[in-house]
Amino acid sequence: MPLVEIEHLTIAFAGREAVSELSLTIGRGDRFGIIGESGSGKSLTALSIAGLLPETATARGSVRFDGADLPTDELTMARLRGRRMGMVFQEPMTALNPLMTIGEQIAESVRFSGTDSPQIELPSLLTEVGLLPVHAQRYPHQLSGGQRQRAMIAMALAGNADLLIADEPTSALDTITQRKVLDLIAEICQRRRMTLLFISHDIRAVRALCTRVAVMQGGRLVECGDAEAVLSTPQADYTRRLLEASRIERRPRAHMPLGAQPLLSIDNVSRDYRQDGLFGWWQPPTRAVDNASFSVGAGECVALVGPSGCGKTTLARMVVGLDRVSSGQMVLDGVTYHGKDLPARLRADMSLVFQDPFGSFDPRMTIGESIGEPLHLLGQRASMERQARLVEAVTAVGLDAGMLERYPHEFSGGQRQRLAIARALVTRPRLLVLDEPVSALDMSVRGEVLRLLSRLQAEHGLTYLIISHDLDMVAAMADRVLVMEAGRIVEEGPPERLFAEPQHQLTQALVAARLPDAA
Repeated sequence: MPLVEIEHLTIAFAGREAVSELSLTIGRGDRFGIIGESGSGKSLTALSIAGLLPETATARGSVRFDGADLPTDELTMARLRGRRMGMVFQEPMTALNPLMTIGEQIAESVRFSGTDSPQIELPSLLTEVGLLPVHAQRYPHQLSGGQRQRAMIAMALAGNADLLIADEPTSALDTITQRKVLDLIAEICQRRRMTLLFISHDIRAVRALCTRVAVMQGGRLVECGDAEAVLSTPQADYTRRLLEASRIERRPRAHMPLGAQPLLSIDNVSRDYRQDGLFGWWQPPTRAVDNASFSVGAGECVALVGPSGCGKTTLARMVVGLDRVSSGQMVLDGVTYHGKDLPARLRADMSLVFQDPFGSFDPRMTIGESIGEPLHLLGQRASMERQARLVEAVTAVGLDAGMLERYPHEFSGGQRQRLAIARALVTRPRLLVLDEPVSALDMSVRGEVLRLLSRLQAEHGLTYLIISHDLDMVAAMADRVLVMEAGRIVEEGPPERLFAEPQHQLTQALVAARLPDAA
């Protein structure tokens, strides 16, 4: 008997179907993956199994767990979830309670599960997911992304679950941490003989972890079967398009003239942070960036890679003038600055594209207002040609100027990322700093955005500094790669050589953690 049986499931919001006539089964011990683009109904399918659909949703059809229909009352369903189902959410920072320690939250999950097994105790759960006893005393913000995700897995395991539902558990993690989390999930499922439902838009992660896979498009099931068969010889046109989109086109390499002056120079830059509070100044500072030095030539694309917490984003914030330098200096187009003292006349020459396109837009402002905000850096002249600049920017990223009156929530993830790039282009900058520009996007949308960035660089002569943990994207886009560990640049070189013959131990670990190609 299958563990989960879904028959003719339809989920609608205000009469609009988000999942349509879905039927599938998940066998005991299966590692079952569901792939598809945003809006395909993957997460809603998982929420329907767990009885967690939004109140505004209406559902018909049937969902059976272990041969029985799901309970209709919430108290019984909550007991079933606590004892026999576990969920690992996409973003642990928002799923965890910021006011409770990790140990308190895991212990709460054990208590609410109603399990009397002596094996289900806090120390054993911490050990099982690779956390130390000291981590139990910390709050979510004091842990790295990988540690927070491990804490979420520990909470999901609190009730001796038969089914583990993991919804995009690795999308925001660096390469090494992602591989560790995937290996941890696989090892736990095998040891506990637990069934896995793995939701992801990362086809490589699904291929590495799952034995069976379903492909969804627009709320409908388009293909289902053995993972290796579906991803090697897909039968549906949509699946073939997804696999084709996962292959990133390599951008032509830029060749810098010998002796050319770099556009940006970073000279022995360090950044120290001190603890807050009365006694903070008595404690030794934490060094986030440690004597980093490199240069970026005009028209070049340089990528900065490394594990979470290595200082990549801190360095990027100093480059664009959002943070100050503790020591060292930076030079942009011959002008020396130290972070926040970046001269106003140079701020328009530099733009930052944030990782989360939704979080970087003010929901109360129209897209036109948001994109036009940086124009104050150019003074009166830009104000006079404001509308022309806005139209130029959105047209450059392949969108229609009629969208300027809409609000951020009215766009898809890919459109919002294009609009974030448009906002960065509105001042006609020379240098773009891109912080994880495609990590939150579907495979197909990721390909579109990367092709857009390549085209814009060729047409406008842009210079890119890319912060990323996606080595495949870096290999396709970058002329040079800098590897960062504990605030230091530990290795540098063209991606072809660096990834083929890594010299530093961290670079070797990053390359070893790369998932195999999706196709």
